[in-house]
Amino acid sequence: MSRLGGEYTLKGILRELVGYKSAVVGLIILAALLFISIYTVIAIPYSEAKELWKGSEPWLKNPKNAAPIWVNLFSRKKLPSTIILSNGEVYTIKERGRERVAVTYTFNYKYDDFPTEMILFVTSNRSSRVYLKLYWTKPDGDEIYLGKYRVKPSTTTPIYITNNIMLEDELNRRIIKKLGKKPEFAITVIRGLFLAYTGKLEPMKGKYTFTIVPQAKDLSGLDMELVIHGKVHGLTGTDHLRRPLSIALMWGTPIALVFGVTASTLIAFTQLAIATISGWFGGKTDFVIQRITEVYMILPFLPILLMISLFYRINIWSLLPIIVALSIFGTAVKTNRALVMEIKTYPYIEAARAYGASNLRIIFLYILPKIIPPIVPSIILSVPDYVFLEAILAFFGIGDPTLPTWGKLLHDALENGALYKGYYYWVIEPSLMLVLASVAFALIGLALDKIVNPRLREL
Repeated sequence: MSRLGGEYTLKGILRELVGYKSAVVGLIILAALLFISIYTVIAIPYSEAKELWKGSEPWLKNPKNAAPIWVNLFSRKKLPSTIILSNGEVYTIKERGRERVAVTYTFNYKYDDFPTEMILFVTSNRSSRVYLKLYWTKPDGDEIYLGKYRVKPSTTTPIYITNNIMLEDELNRRIIKKLGKKPEFAITVIRGLFLAYTGKLEPMKGKYTFTIVPQAKDLSGLDMELVIHGKVHGLTGTDHLRRPLSIALMWGTPIALVFGVTASTLIAFTQLAIATISGWFGGKTDFVIQRITEVYMILPFLPILLMISLFYRINIWSLLPIIVALSIFGTAVKTNRALVMEIKTYPYIEAARAYGASNLRIIFLYILPKIIPPIVPSIILSVPDYVFLEAILAFFGIGDPTLPTWGKLLHDALENGALYKGYYYWVIEPSLMLVLASVAFALIGLALDKIVNPRLREL
């Protein structure tokens, strides 16, 4: 055992810590979480993350409730990714004897399932409104007129093609005519545009063409982009507001670590101070502290915390001192008090009293150095408790709704029926982050406990 003057040294503890395989695994996980935290704070500033998490406007080009792209590795069907087309082919056509400019976008569709939406984004810098005629050509040459749409001047207008009810009715009539009967499945706009005329609910693969014919002489002042939303997107997927879950998964990491470590450390050292005062001074001081501790031990912690937060509408960071205040008189006060009372009887404490050492000198130089090493593992082991507490509070909707955290992801998933609708990734990803953080601190804490408490090595 690496000690200096009978006490543990930090260097010696770290040397012994890496001798445990479980601790090494915990340190690797913790290092990864710290790397994510540092990268997140630098890459996505806190204020920017809150703004991005407020709503769906910045994410219109993302699909709703899209699974992560790695889902395709486990799926029998190849689910479509989002297709973005911005560079079309410009050419001239004749329409009713007049020459007009047209823009054509072509792409090859090779997926086994249908997209979810189709939106045309048109940015107009013109001073007057512009009308656009849209056409769709399938791989078999079938041409479909999508309708005529108006673009407001000096704005970016999203044209939701798949929300056109009249187009849906037209596609239903067309498909019934093609099949010779009514299909057994519902026809939406997106299905009608991609459906293979086989009588089965399957998309037609091949080359598609999307044509825009502006009712203007030229394309000056117009910038157009076609977005065909898929069913998979990014490494983490998206939620009901099109927001990438990666923002909350990344920002939830530093928030959880800071909250958990801060709460655990403050509570542990406050409890230690109270226990030392109680055990050293004894008498009425000890009696009052022990009675207060017993009252605190029977108080319902979580309901009180929820009541305070709901009554005063305070955020998660304002709740931190309240959590500390509700936890400082815990069971650790009695445990640490017993250690203090045992150390009081040691001969060197009697010697220190004999040569006139003050109470503070004895506490800080002789008692605390004996107590702190054994409580360090308990501090680390209690971090997951407060990481989960932060997630629970966010899960119950307490705190800033624009703050992206793991608990907020779980809260949104519950409210939007993620499991019922099959969006399992929405629940699995934040849950996995919570488990990883807990496992990291648990493995490190248990290894430290064996180092500072050698008797545990025999178990």
